Amino acid sequence: MIKLVKILSWLFVTGSMVLIAGIFYIYTVLVPELPSIENLEYAQLQVPLRVYDRNEVLLAEYGERRRVPVSFEDIPPHLIEAFVSAEDDQYWQHVGVDPMALVAAAYELITTGNKTRGGSTITMQVARNFFLSSEQTYSRKLNEILLALKIEGGLSKEKILELYLNKIYMGKRAYGIVAAAQVYYNKSLLDLTLAQTAMIAGLPKAPSKYNPIRNPERALIRRNHILGRMRFLDYIDDEQFDLARVEPVTAELHVTEKIADAQYVTEMVRAQLFEEYGDEAYKMGLKAYTTIDGNLQAVANRALRQTLLDYYRRHGYRGAIKSIDLSVLEEDPFDAELVSEARVGNLQQAVVTEIIEANENIESTEASETPEVTKAVAKALIADYKTIEIPFENGLDWAAKFEDVNHKGKDPVLVSDVLKVGDVIWVEQRNADLWLLADVPKVEGAMASIDSSNGAIRALVGGFDFFRNKFNRAIQARRQPGSNFKPFIYSAALDKGFTAASIINDAPVVFDDDSLEATWRPENYSGKFYGPTRLREALVKSRNLVSIRILQSIGIRGATKYAQRFGFEKVHMPYDLSLALGSGTFAPIEIARGYSVFSNGGYLVDPFFLQRVVAGNGNVVFRHNPRVVCQSCDEGEVADTADDEATTIAVVLEVPEVAAVIEPLLETTEETITEEGGTEKVDEVVEIDLADEILPVLYAPRVISRQNAFIMRSMMREVVSRGTAVRAKALGRSDIGGKTGTTNDQVDAWFSGFNNQIVTSSWVGFDNQQTLGRRETGGRAALPMWVKYMRVALDGMPETIEDQPEGLVTVRIDSDTGKRATLDSVNSRFEIFRAENAPAEIRVASSTGNGEVLGGVIENTAETEEEIVEDIF
Repeated sequence: MIKLVKILSWLFVTGSMVLIAGIFYIYTVLVPELPSIENLEYAQLQVPLRVYDRNEVLLAEYGERRRVPVSFEDIPPHLIEAFVSAEDDQYWQHVGVDPMALVAAAYELITTGNKTRGGSTITMQVARNFFLSSEQTYSRKLNEILLALKIEGGLSKEKILELYLNKIYMGKRAYGIVAAAQVYYNKSLLDLTLAQTAMIAGLPKAPSKYNPIRNPERALIRRNHILGRMRFLDYIDDEQFDLARVEPVTAELHVTEKIADAQYVTEMVRAQLFEEYGDEAYKMGLKAYTTIDGNLQAVANRALRQTLLDYYRRHGYRGAIKSIDLSVLEEDPFDAELVSEARVGNLQQAVVTEIIEANENIESTEASETPEVTKAVAKALIADYKTIEIPFENGLDWAAKFEDVNHKGKDPVLVSDVLKVGDVIWVEQRNADLWLLADVPKVEGAMASIDSSNGAIRALVGGFDFFRNKFNRAIQARRQPGSNFKPFIYSAALDKGFTAASIINDAPVVFDDDSLEATWRPENYSGKFYGPTRLREALVKSRNLVSIRILQSIGIRGATKYAQRFGFEKVHMPYDLSLALGSGTFAPIEIARGYSVFSNGGYLVDPFFLQRVVAGNGNVVFRHNPRVVCQSCDEGEVADTADDEATTIAVVLEVPEVAAVIEPLLETTEETITEEGGTEKVDEVVEIDLADEILPVLYAPRVISRQNAFIMRSMMREVVSRGTAVRAKALGRSDIGGKTGTTNDQVDAWFSGFNNQIVTSSWVGFDNQQTLGRRETGGRAALPMWVKYMRVALDGMPETIEDQPEGLVTVRIDSDTGKRATLDSVNSRFEIFRAENAPAEIRVASSTGNGEVLGGVIENTAETEEEIVEDIF
């Protein structure tokens, strides 16, 4: 007995010493090493970069983790109750640690050797998720307990629960309850049913095992268990429990809804912010608001894709992707991965399942009966087990065999001339009821549309499919604009004293120019020469030789310097006479910027795509301050922008203002808690708020006179009304103008046009600069894209023809001579002149034959309303 007492005493003393030593060790070693929780209340959660359009509608999201933080006050009570029931039913009573749960976990470990029960409270999970690793060791568990006690002493229960519900991983890249509701149900928290709330509450324990998409049976068991716990804890009554328990599993994977496919623009935003912030740009919850109009962006995508597909159809069908034997298949060809579900642009794959030829059944028992007609179609299976019909008429009848860019085979007369059962093909859904056979086009295109009053980019497309090729042709591709460049030469001519009625001889000419590689014999597209031609008529009908003679007269040096007023850089313009025919190299956005000068009455604006950037805490860290057109301001002097670096396209597209705002702030940093735990240096830029800062008004410089812009607009409107862009008359508007452009061998096709508010430039061509084929001019290949887009962009916008500015007069002239009309004039029209240049008398000049600006009357040049094929070089 005495021996037993000694043993027990020894054990008591030893245990007490171990306990005291352990407590001493905890409070002198472990507790001081615990991370500070002072900034936990303001912890920086990883929130992805989100890019929005001008109406604050989502365009794109960048970041590994989908998360939308929510405050405790905005969380529905049933959702809180569901998580408490599932994870920690004593949450509102304990102080961070649940002793009974820990004892139960320890007992299970001792008796079974398994660690299936962790005994962690919600507070302990917050400690682990923010500060500790996921390794399962006793030391980490001890630190977890200590941190939980510390957190409970520093934060309210509501704040701890808010941190937990925003932090936890819910599967499918979703972090936090808001993202989970969006991913699985495409709903807000308030719209979730009780059953859906319980389903989400069951995910944190094992996001993969209890995922309702991957394992709906297990997820259902878990959901019903949580509903039972909620009933047991009196969070819901019997009726609510019974209704929720019988609700079927309705979870589906929902991607983030976007108003439009705007990857080319959002990639520009992403690249810019990544350059400033690095990888933190994808974690710090930045919201970037662009100038893009999401609705117009969707229209631009559709216009470009349909235009490129229509071009490809004009040149014949390249054939099916492959053919499979459906008779031996025992499963769906998509499930067997014989047909891809991947899309390219607006195209998807299909497999032909049935061919039905046209048949008119003329046999009838009664003569009065209408014969039964069977339309020719091809039936095909697309993804999701849906069967579509491709009609022969319009859908297949175009599909003559492609031979080369200028030749194709015989037109098909039967569906079977084009397809057979088992063919794997590309199809396009043109509208709700019409499916068309298609090819994935190798030809590419681009479009840039800007607001001419301030340079804001409203829509931008850099190619057929961003994921097929990320090269942004609207910004990065430098292509020859051809006749699309002529308006800038003609504007320079007006500035040098030419008038819209000046007569220039359209006649053969040979140039031995040292700057050219060989003797140059330019000619018109038709191979014809039209003699003396008024300057207006030359632009309307895109006469090459007239443009060359104009450039020769005003001088190459003066013309290149003048072109720089429109934002074009000298380095991209050749110093020879081919400049008159658009042999420089420019991107569509640069051409659009140049045309905006004509649209807005003579001002140079800077294209921009980023309006403002908002940090995760709501502070505005960047606001763009564009130069705006001020029509009511004093005219002042016409600016010479040739040496003004601020007007070059490169500057405005790199958004230098972001760097200007941020760089001075990078020297000051502070420590903040990161989502992974610990601390790191974080730029203090998020503490800057520019929302209320009053930015100075910046005015766009005037680069050409109001009179020059007015005359140029009137000439380019005639390009639409009766010239090379006559197809644009389909819009039924009188206030639009523009110019087509085509280069040698039809390598590039352009159309750029405008009204007084919107300027849009469209381009079509191959990346390898191969020919588009005969007759694929700007008016045929590129103009349809512009028309499809502008039909919507201009919808509801009133037609506006600006008032004629002071200093201009309108005079009736003889259309053949360009001089003031007389009673003997057979063909006459009104023309606009600067007052000092108005014709006062008739003078007839003679030809010198040396390639200079000439005059004289040789033939009748009466205007016609027919469509004109543009000249190219």
